Amino acid sequence: MELPAELTRNAVAAWGEDGRAFIERLPEQVATLVREWSLTLAQPYPMSFHWVCAVRLPDGGPAVLKLGPPGSPHLRQQAATLRHFDGRGAVRLLAHDVARGALLLERAVPGTPVSAVPPELDVVATAAIITVVRRLHRPPGDRGELPDLLQNRRQSFVDHLACHPGDDPFPRRLVTRALGLLQELCASASQEVVVHGDLHHDNVLRSSSSRSGAEPDPWLAIDPHGVVGDPGADVGAMLYNPALARRDPALVRLVPARIEQLADGLALPLQRVIAWGFVEAVVSEVWTAEERGPLTRALDVALALEPQLS
Repeated sequence: MELPAELTRNAVAAWGEDGRAFIERLPEQVATLVREWSLTLAQPYPMSFHWVCAVRLPDGGPAVLKLGPPGSPHLRQQAATLRHFDGRGAVRLLAHDVARGALLLERAVPGTPVSAVPPELDVVATAAIITVVRRLHRPPGDRGELPDLLQNRRQSFVDHLACHPGDDPFPRRLVTRALGLLQELCASASQEVVVHGDLHHDNVLRSSSSRSGAEPDPWLAIDPHGVVGDPGADVGAMLYNPALARRDPALVRLVPARIEQLADGLALPLQRVIAWGFVEAVVSEVWTAEERGPLTRALDVALALEPQLS
């Protein structure tokens, strides 16, 4: 089995020896799961940190096999989140073996991402994401393995401030302001739901296939991070996506219209959408800094929103 160089590089960089062992065992792991779950391999997807491949189920139905390091906390969290969503606005979890780092997922067909919608039809893309948010958000019930949104984001900000005492790699004031806003937003939340946590244009796919035992959904979310907290947090990622690396001012100029559409479509106060957009844009850049990556459009959006904060 030929593996993408990026997958090997990223797995080792992210997980060290566990990542190296994951890559070494991957061909055997794939063969074992294909046999045990009676799957037929189809087309691999682009891979960054996980091995992901389209497969066919025993009845010929489409699915996706996703593999990571055994016991992966990310995959465990993703499995718990998808179980909670239960096919409402998201792909369904068909089978999982987190101890072996394996998820078998429903495949959205045709699976065209919202990012394929051209910028001149941005209102259509935003409407698709609004549709998904409305379907996803429900109270957590038994929170189980899902982390708290406040604790998750706050720790990222605190760690960044401890590691970067100055304005490198980006202004420290943004992180300080985002941390304060995060705490205010979570303290004033009217309800808590299971938040997708990374709901952007490449994580919402067109679905036209029939779904046995479930209502048809024109769009389905994939790859949730899964945290429990204020539903407003899910507006953030779509404000600075897609094509995060493209620091194009024309794309930043789409943000005000998106904010108004999100506030109206999700019945959220405009200032709350702006505040969550700022917080999530800053946390995205904090995560980029952790990986020592180049600055992204998330920073441009945060700077554009900063003067609008109340």
